[in-house]
Amino acid sequence: MFTGIIEEVGVIRALTMSGHSGEISIRADKVLEQTKIGDSIAVNGICLTVTSLSADGFTADIMPETVSRSSMKAAAAGDRVNLERAMAADGRFGGHIVSGHIDGTGTIREMDRDENAVWVRIQAGPEILRYIVEKGSITIDGISLTVARVTGQDFSVSIIPHTGEETTLLSRREGDTVNLETDIIAKYTEKLLGIGPGGQDQPDGGSIRREGGITEDMLQSLA
Repeated sequence: MFTGIIEEVGVIRALTMSGHSGEISIRADKVLEQTKIGDSIAVNGICLTVTSLSADGFTADIMPETVSRSSMKAAAAGDRVNLERAMAADGRFGGHIVSGHIDGTGTIREMDRDENAVWVRIQAGPEILRYIVEKGSITIDGISLTVARVTGQDFSVSIIPHTGEETTLLSRREGDTVNLETDIIAKYTEKLLGIGPGGQDQPDGGSIRREGGITEDMLQSLA
């Protein structure tokens, strides 16, 4: 599990692909501290398993699922990436619950300065937006951020100077693709209530099918 608080910005050294899978090599420093082979590091929000370590970097394997769900398909050597080690049990929970499992991607549509902050507006599909609420949490390229505005086509966040300096987000341009991970609690709640996309009921793994969404009778049945 991660928190979305970026520890450092690394650089992709090499990306070797064979079909839709491959290996990535990243130059890093801070995230190497106490890291062992088999540990998890979030790279632009993607949870990857360390397969080898050196004095100034690490490598990880990339699965086809990772490529299909994320911006990894467009990554290249020289790209800067946000890095975060998995949360230590005794660490501070500074962001929100981040699994490192990307739900999909969005497209930056606008970046506007507002005094010391920068507004970033990101277009996303309905399968992503349905889990995004104003003042809720969203992970963009591994960065835990608070949603400031939501419409039927996009959402916006406001980036403070520290976040801008410590991550790659403000080096992005309009039209760039970013990785998005929505609130996992919302997804679990939807599944447990048996409510599918668009408000339609859905089977819940062979157990009771709950008709009609959230009702008083349904809530009493859960007690």
